[in-house]
Amino acid sequence: MGKFTGVLLASDFDNTLIYTEDALRAGAPAPPLPEQNREALTYFMAQGGRFAISTGRALAAFLKYAELVPMNAPGVVCNGAALYDFETGEYLETSLLDQSALERGQAVLDRFPAAVEAYHIGNVIHAVHPNAFTRRHQHLTRVAVTEAPSLLSVPLPLGKLLFEAEHDTLEEIVAFLQERGWDGDYELIFSGQTLLEMTVKGANKGGMVRRLAGRLGISMEHVYCVGDEANDVSMLTAAREGFAPANCVPLVRSCGATIVRDAREGALADVVEILDRRY
Repeated sequence: MGKFTGVLLASDFDNTLIYTEDALRAGAPAPPLPEQNREALTYFMAQGGRFAISTGRALAAFLKYAELVPMNAPGVVCNGAALYDFETGEYLETSLLDQSALERGQAVLDRFPAAVEAYHIGNVIHAVHPNAFTRRHQHLTRVAVTEAPSLLSVPLPLGKLLFEAEHDTLEEIVAFLQERGWDGDYELIFSGQTLLEMTVKGANKGGMVRRLAGRLGISMEHVYCVGDEANDVSMLTAAREGFAPANCVPLVRSCGATIVRDAREGALADVVEILDRRY
């Protein structure tokens, strides 16, 4: 027992827990976890708190980093499409795309100059029309993609599709899906300027953090979330209080998140300090 018993803290990974944007753009290695974050999370968990990662990455793209992160709760992966128990090595919850998502995704590829990564729940990442954005993303995640000639040849089950293109093209893709009424079946969320996430409707970080809290027996009155991008807004607004590093996008600032220090300076340490005063 400790002061944080019955408290859940969930954090995004890229550009929140660890600042990886420079590595993505320059092709450099990802930096280590800031030591102040490690110390803060170790203290938080020693005082009874439960810490979970909540990432847009597929499990395959996060596993090589998982050992670097001190955590003691299952993690949200694939942008909320799955909940994974790192201790037992099994999925606890999934919300998966079906065959129609592949058909609609292929219609997008037939129309627009974009690549797509398809995240198989069995930890394989398939790529159709891989481009420079795919290669940069592949370097950052340290996971090789398996190229496929078409989305229709990619096997199910899938957690999400990730479209990669210039931002203007991605906005046109969203409009294309909306014009056909297909957007009502999916979450369409930007996780970066050149990355558009597509998961089944309701599969987002906020929804899966709620399910995680339920599994842990923790009231949402004691759930706190941290994130920097548009795909984090659902969990930031679901939490008792959402926090965002100073490097967050304007949409996150406008959602009412409490701004803490930049991810490069140990944003999670700031959050734990605030919670330490509160509890």
